[in-house]
Amino acid sequence: MNEFSIICRVLGSLFNRQPQDPLLVPLFTLLQDGKLAQSWPLEQDDLLTRLQQSCDPQALATDYNALFVGEDCRVPPYGSRWQNGPQEAAVRQFLQAQGMPLSEAPADHIGQILLAASWLEDQDETADANAQKTLFDDYLMPWCGAFLGKMEAHATTPFYRTLAALTRDAVQAMREELAEQPDE
Repeated sequence: MNEFSIICRVLGSLFNRQPQDPLLVPLFTLLQDGKLAQSWPLEQDDLLTRLQQSCDPQALATDYNALFVGEDCRVPPYGSRWQNGPQEAAVRQFLQAQGMPLSEAPADHIGQILLAASWLEDQDETADANAQKTLFDDYLMPWCGAFLGKMEAHATTPFYRTLAALTRDAVQAMREELAEQPDE
C-alpha cells in the first residue's frame, strides 16, 4: 500500500464509520499514541497532533451523529445532497466500470469515495491515473470544499474541525500529485 492509498484509507474510514466502531479501534489507537504521524506521508504534523489531543471515540459519537447521520444531519456526507455533487447512481456506475465491488451503501458518501480512491490506487501501481483523476475531478472535488467548510463550521468537537482541515489539505495534495502523472 502506498502513501496515496494510506491517506485515502484513513480519511475514508474516519468518515465512513462511527467513531466507536470496533474496526476503527486500531486507527484511534495509532492516533492516541501519536504513531499515525510517524507514517503519515504529508507534512501535517500540527493537524495530526490536534487530532491526537481530541480523539476519544466515545466522546466523538454525538458530534459524528449530529454532523453526518440521518435526514436532518448538519452536514450531509453524500455528494448528491450538495450543489455540484454527483448523483449516487453516477458514482456507482463509474466505480463498477472500474471493477470495484460495492455494497448497498450509497456510493456517493465522502468516506466511500475516499475509500474508492484507495482501492483504485491499490489495483495496479503501473496503471494510468485517469480513473483516479476522474474520481477526484467529477465525483469529489466539485462538492468536497463546501462539505468540509460546513463540517468545520458545524462540528462541536476539535476532532471533526481538525479532520475537515486535514482532509482539505490532503485532498488538494493528492489531486496535485495526480496532475503530475501523465494522461494515457
